[in-house]
Amino acid sequence: MNITAADVNKLRQMTGAGMMDCKKALTEAEGDFDKAVEVLRKSGQKVAAKRADNETNEGLVLIDVSDSGKSAKVLALACETEPVSKVEVFRTLAEAVLQVGVKHHAKDKETLLALTMADGRTVEENILDLVGKIGEKIVITEYTHVEAEQVVAYNHSTGKLGVVVAFNNTQGTDVTEVGKDVAMQIAAMKPVGLDKDDVDPAIVQKEIEIGMEVARQEGKAEAMLEKIAMGKLGKFYKENTLLNQVFVKDNNLTIAQLLESTLKGLTISAFKRVQI
Repeated sequence: MNITAADVNKLRQMTGAGMMDCKKALTEAEGDFDKAVEVLRKSGQKVAAKRADNETNEGLVLIDVSDSGKSAKVLALACETEPVSKVEVFRTLAEAVLQVGVKHHAKDKETLLALTMADGRTVEENILDLVGKIGEKIVITEYTHVEAEQVVAYNHSTGKLGVVVAFNNTQGTDVTEVGKDVAMQIAAMKPVGLDKDDVDPAIVQKEIEIGMEVARQEGKAEAMLEKIAMGKLGKFYKENTLLNQVFVKDNNLTIAQLLESTLKGLTISAFKRVQI
């Protein structure tokens, strides 16, 4: 059937897809706009499947802190190339997805993907549509929710790294200043846990194995290997758990001591470091 330029433009306005893609979809759908939209959506799904193994090393990290300052949500929307991460439609979608999560108080990625957006389609469907239009893999690599008496956030200038820190026992005191310092510490020093008890057991076991093997290579007695490895593990905790790390702005303080000197009893209940 005859597909007019007006028809193609109408579908383009409806979907944001390219002119040639719209013409092809309308031709395949024999002029039926609803079917053409479905063709474009399927095209997005095909692109997503085709590029499923591709790496997504670019993208955008966004943070929304509630007006009360008691909760925050962090979204990482990733893509394959830097130019796509800077395209307005990509950034607009990232912001819209985060706001849907905020509106519906979504606390995990699975819930977020199933939420309905303003156009009546789910978050997942909107992402697939953009995959079809842009032609590269786009995924939510992380979405997280944090709440406490006060949550402080830090977004790195690159837009690819964000940190949120949850503070409790604030006693009504605004801890934004120390919160920013701690958040920047987390961004720079990449702690793997809040304290030693929070470190993934798999990481602990791996560090013990590495410590034993290093000691073995140094010629230490087999009976001493585990004891040496445990000593190295103590150093690992000091360097890689937030509360035990030395404060980068003052080497005379650990983060735990910084909190206590700022406000007696002030604690951190959780933190999230999200990076593309």
